[in-house]
Amino acid sequence: MQPDRFFRTLSGVIAAVSLGGCLLGPNYSRQPVETPATYRFAATDVADTANTEWWKQFQDPVLDELIATALANNKDVKIAAARVEQFMGQFVTTRSALFPQIGAGATAARQRSPLGALQQLPGGVGPVYNSFELSVSAAWELDLFGRTRRLTEAARANLLSSEEGRRATILSLVASVASSYLNLRSLDKQLEIAKATTESRAESVHVFTLRFEGGEVSQMELAQSQSEYEASLATIPQLETQIAQQEDALSVLLGSNPGPIVRGLQLGALATPVIPAGLPSDLLERRPDLLQAEQDLVAANALIGAARALYFPQISLTGLLGTASTQFSSLFTGPARLWSFAGQVTQPIFTAGNISGQVQTAEAQQRAALLTYQKAIQVAFQEVDDALIQSQKLHEQLEVQGRQVTALSTYARLARARYEGGYTSYIEVLDAERSLFNAQLSETQTHAAALASFVTLYKAMGGGWVVTADQMTTQTATTPTDGAKPAAPAAPTVQ
Repeated sequence: MQPDRFFRTLSGVIAAVSLGGCLLGPNYSRQPVETPATYRFAATDVADTANTEWWKQFQDPVLDELIATALANNKDVKIAAARVEQFMGQFVTTRSALFPQIGAGATAARQRSPLGALQQLPGGVGPVYNSFELSVSAAWELDLFGRTRRLTEAARANLLSSEEGRRATILSLVASVASSYLNLRSLDKQLEIAKATTESRAESVHVFTLRFEGGEVSQMELAQSQSEYEASLATIPQLETQIAQQEDALSVLLGSNPGPIVRGLQLGALATPVIPAGLPSDLLERRPDLLQAEQDLVAANALIGAARALYFPQISLTGLLGTASTQFSSLFTGPARLWSFAGQVTQPIFTAGNISGQVQTAEAQQRAALLTYQKAIQVAFQEVDDALIQSQKLHEQLEVQGRQVTALSTYARLARARYEGGYTSYIEVLDAERSLFNAQLSETQTHAAALASFVTLYKAMGGGWVVTADQMTTQTATTPTDGAKPAAPAAPTVQ
């Protein structure tokens, strides 16, 4: 067969394959998901803020800057971006099998043949001679039964899954930075309360020491005053330890070495965000982890078809065009031309269960991926409901604790007045002040938890704000002054 005729035949085969090739295995379609009409603990006062930079509702520029720095420098985000590039490479590699693989080669050699083999060489060529060869080769496996296309579909789904995984990392990062900052400001407030209480009790110890030396109070009352002073003093190093550890953890989130963190607004000065609006069905499009689980299901579904295609023949075409000569000057003349074309068909006959085992494995992986996806949806609904009820009840608890602190402040003031007037023992004063100190610390912790519940809620509901945060990972953040760390180079853009 002449080369031009072969290429015409090959073109016809390619057209036939393109039109007649089939895809084995099930095509993916999203399974119907049972979603509740509303959340179990739906809030009445909501706003359409799911697609905005919700952290700016705290109205703390320092927090905004910390989040921008983390998005630009965090190592987990960069690792996730590198994984996307990795899966992009795997997708391109897998898809390349759909196209002919073309290569070229060139050979130049000098050799000697035995005298008895001279009759096999062209006339006039001695036992020592040169040989030159240029060739272009092509190989192509026809994807008649869709195995390569199914593998490409799975690779594409894995790529999209890695991209959603990167977005999920961004979602978790923003929530972690915001929660860590709120906890840091809570610890700062608790330390402030502990120092103020310790300072007040130190004054009481000084007064009681003078009174004891003057015989006005007993040693027991002096010891009680000293005990309460030491108790509040002991909380200071505990809180300072927690503050330093929280700063270190936040520094790592920012992509920096452990160190101090710049502060912004006081805990009590932070604005309260609003509850985002949304329906349960929105989670399927909002949350990156659900989209990632669905793409994992798409990939597992496609691998079933790839495994089933192993039962059918594999058809490969190969071709070679080139020239060969013992003299370089005649390498491009007509007699030097060489070519070969071949087709190969392989059909498995007996594999001792190899193929059926691969099919069984793929089908089991698909069932597991489906159940994982369904469970992820249920967990997502649970997380939103939990966040809604937590936000609601923490604010109710904060109101109650605020009234308790007010009442205990009055109690402590009156108890000391009664003691100074000789109407009660010092034990009542100690009980009132101890209760007030503990209540103030608890109120501060609840206040921070109430603000953090909004962070948890926005994380649970997902939203278009992840796209905005994603875009911020490609920008170089400016780190605030007063002790904050310099910004590292921005993460590369992943298209």
